Amino acid sequence: MASVERTEIFDSPIDKVYSVIVDYAKYPEFVAGVDEIEILENNDEGAKVKYSLNLIKKFSYIIKMTHEKPSKVSWVLESGDIFKTNTGSWELKDLGDKTEVTYKVELDFKVMAPKMIVNKVVSGNFPAMMKAYHNRCKQ
Repeated sequence: MASVERTEIFDSPIDKVYSVIVDYAKYPEFVAGVDEIEILENNDEGAKVKYSLNLIKKFSYIIKMTHEKPSKVSWVLESGDIFKTNTGSWELKDLGDKTEVTYKVELDFKVMAPKMIVNKVVSGNFPAMMKAYHNRCKQ
């Protein structure tokens, strides 16, 4: 199993950061590798979202999101092409006009995945992904 955790300070208030995170339909506009998003369910308590990605290989998966406005969004895998496990969270801490953002993810693959793909999915895109969310929050 591979896991990553990263904490950054975003120059945006917590409500703005939270709203960007839960606006799943907009992910293809700013998150590299996200080709398509299908919202299967969505309400204040959570969502069920199908992600279609293209990171070296095309794959898709469905995750069940849990919303704890405005401080946390967490998820668990429901089904997917390559993941056996995909759990994680966004944890937000209000700093006034800024927000401490912690992203955590644990992934396990159904088949032996080449190290290059694991590195790209788990950590290779991580700094760029965080920057994409940070930039989106400034809009």
